[in-house]
Amino acid sequence: MAVRITGIVKPSPAHRARIKSNDVLISVNGHEISDVLDYMFYAAEDNVELVIERKGKLITKTINKSEYDDLGLEFASFLMDDKRSCSNKCIFCFIDQMPPGMRETLYFKDDDARLSFLQGNYVTLTNLNDNDIKRIIDMRLNINVSVHTTNPELRCKMMNNRFAGEKLKYLKMIADSGLMLNCQIVCCPGVNDGDELKRTLNDLSDLMPNVQSVAVVPVGITKYRDGLYPLVPFDKKNAGDVIDIITTVQDKCLEEYGRRMVFPADEFYIIAGRELPQTEFYEDYPQYENGVGLLRSLSDELDDALKEITENVEKRTVTLITGTAAYSFHLKLADRIMERFPNVKINVVKITNNFFGDTITVAGLITARDMIDQLKGRDLGDELIIPKVMLKADEPVFLDDLTVQDVENELGVRVSASANDGYEYLEKILGMDD
Repeated sequence: MAVRITGIVKPSPAHRARIKSNDVLISVNGHEISDVLDYMFYAAEDNVELVIERKGKLITKTINKSEYDDLGLEFASFLMDDKRSCSNKCIFCFIDQMPPGMRETLYFKDDDARLSFLQGNYVTLTNLNDNDIKRIIDMRLNINVSVHTTNPELRCKMMNNRFAGEKLKYLKMIADSGLMLNCQIVCCPGVNDGDELKRTLNDLSDLMPNVQSVAVVPVGITKYRDGLYPLVPFDKKNAGDVIDIITTVQDKCLEEYGRRMVFPADEFYIIAGRELPQTEFYEDYPQYENGVGLLRSLSDELDDALKEITENVEKRTVTLITGTAAYSFHLKLADRIMERFPNVKINVVKITNNFFGDTITVAGLITARDMIDQLKGRDLGDELIIPKVMLKADEPVFLDDLTVQDVENELGVRVSASANDGYEYLEKILGMDD
């Protein structure tokens, strides 16, 4: 596939070679380029031969550079072609449970192995064929896989894809090649928990050491499920059962391989009413982005920050909001801060998720409108502190498209977003981040 070059970074090897915008890239070191992975793989060498087309003529450019240095070519899209959308209709898919009228990008279901390698996204493997797997192995691309179950028939049912079961063979092919896999399981009560979860975790443990980690996360259920598969949320008992199953597999993996492999998301401990594990349980936090160990990490970092900050703090009142799940946890953190800094008063407020339904309890899915409606008229003090996960990664915009400025205007208070970092969390509360 020929790819049009839309820009040249200055300075760069491509700029020095006098490659121009609107040139068309035909090949790199004799290999046709189909997407960004081909480009990155073949252009990584220190001697690179490019064939480009300019005004109908083929031109060869030879570039000498340091190995892995970027050539400096820019293209219209990051992947050089369209993202691959999901071909499944999973019974637990959160996107299928969203109301209409939200921004278009929130409804796109990606299932692109290239984004798994480049950005850490999870893929189901159902979009891939044998040639795709060969390329992944040849290029030594570590990917993240949404497994959900290793029962082929159940996987087809859960994903509403008749090929989902047979694609499980790719897990073994990738593991046998020596590549590392991170996996996730969206656990649904009465579907893939219990004996099915035991089977899945034992099957994945058989692929160790090439399965680095597995996260088990609870299904999220909104109020917009008319016509969808009947799912129920986890309760105290079955959340505890999941933890117990995982603990048994962890013990086996620790004995055989020296690491736990599988970890339950923090939500399971909250739902089950159990204490969070200690720091060493999470090893090097391999599934942090899946909500595994977020709370323990925040708590530990806050303890360190409380020891390090010795400055006097001015009298100050702040309001800290969170979802209903982590409310008790943040109350305890607030008490530790106020004990250390008596001049600081922290009001912790839990926001009920009316937008998606009260079964959604995590902070990252709170909308600005729910927050405004439930905080309007309260004395919020000097500052309102929100979790940064409520916002788009690159913009101060909430899920319902209201902005931080909109919230400030409605509530008449400064709004500050804190990452899941104990030092930043404390500095925001103390007003030391300016």
